[in-house]
Amino acid sequence: MYFDTHAHYDDKQYDEDRDALLKDLNKNNVGYIVNIGVDIKSSFASLELADKYPFVYASVGVHPHEAKNVKQEDYQTLENLLKQDKVVALGEIGLDYYYDLSDREVQKEVFKNQLKICENITKPVIIHSREATKDTLDIIKASKVRKGVVHAFSGSLEVAKEYINLGFYIGVGGVITFKNAKTLVNVVENIPLEYILIETDAPYLTPVPHRGTRNNSQNLRYVVEKIAEIKSIDKEIVEKTTFNIAKNFFCIN
Repeated sequence: MYFDTHAHYDDKQYDEDRDALLKDLNKNNVGYIVNIGVDIKSSFASLELADKYPFVYASVGVHPHEAKNVKQEDYQTLENLLKQDKVVALGEIGLDYYYDLSDREVQKEVFKNQLKICENITKPVIIHSREATKDTLDIIKASKVRKGVVHAFSGSLEVAKEYINLGFYIGVGGVITFKNAKTLVNVVENIPLEYILIETDAPYLTPVPHRGTRNNSQNLRYVVEKIAEIKSIDKEIVEKTTFNIAKNFFCIN
């Protein structure tokens, strides 16, 4: 059974078949899904999905792309949402210097402010970091947050080990199946399986052999198969281990 630790089923790409797709996924080896908020609106939408489907949980937060739109009252809104039983994490939050859709100083301020919310709430954070490795690490180290996952990890093995030493996990999705994923393959090969959380980022980052189509949680099978190949272990071990790790990570009984 698979645990998709990062998906966006509130995305408009699912508007025509969301209900049927989610029910079908749950019947076909997808045990749990965490739907991820990227702004206040999508955070509420994630909670709505979690309330509707027993196997769906929510994460709430403001993505760095949306940092420019954050109002002071939004932090209290997020803190209130985090008190809901089916909200299991804060995120995705972090820094994105690739697109720079929000000013970098604004991104850093919003990132720091959101991390402060989790200092008094024992729920993990889901980190987005693109072309911003040093600043992301420095901000996390300066915070009191010591439980989280780096979504769609793209850093080096050395950076992965730094995160693990801080109490963080490494998010691995469809990119691991891409031909140019040599750095990520090296990371997966050399860190313990017990620190890997599998994800789709659905509807994005669809793995080979379906790259270019709309992603969904059933495609985690290809991520599991690739991790098993890299680590020379049975795919059943990867499937079971990542499922149990994710349940423990998000405190789902």
